[in-house]
Amino acid sequence: MHELSIAMSIVAAVEEESAVRGADSVAAVHLRIGALSGIVEEALQFSYGLATANTSLEGSRLVIEQAPVLVLCPTCRAERRVISIQQMSCVVCGTASGNIVQGRELLVTGLELTPLENTP
Repeated sequence: MHELSIAMSIVAAVEEESAVRGADSVAAVHLRIGALSGIVEEALQFSYGLATANTSLEGSRLVIEQAPVLVLCPTCRAERRVISIQQMSCVVCGTASGNIVQGRELLVTGLELTPLENTP
């Protein structure tokens, strides 16, 4: 299950970023995952719970946005969704295209942080 190593990498990166930003804790991590990324959302959610145990992210939410597959259609000359991930053809005109412009990504798109309390 490679989702655990992905979750651990996300936790490490978010802990580093939250420290740089002076956050006390992390309430949520927002991700964008492409349909071709090979990541199983349920496995990542489960792994995230394990990876955040005893860290500053423990109890935080993992909010996942699914990114559809987009190709550059040579006929339409536009970025278009595909009919399916098994049929990489433009949903508008049906032309096959292997020029994938979206759908492979795994991006942290946002953090919900709690700022450190200032003490006198």
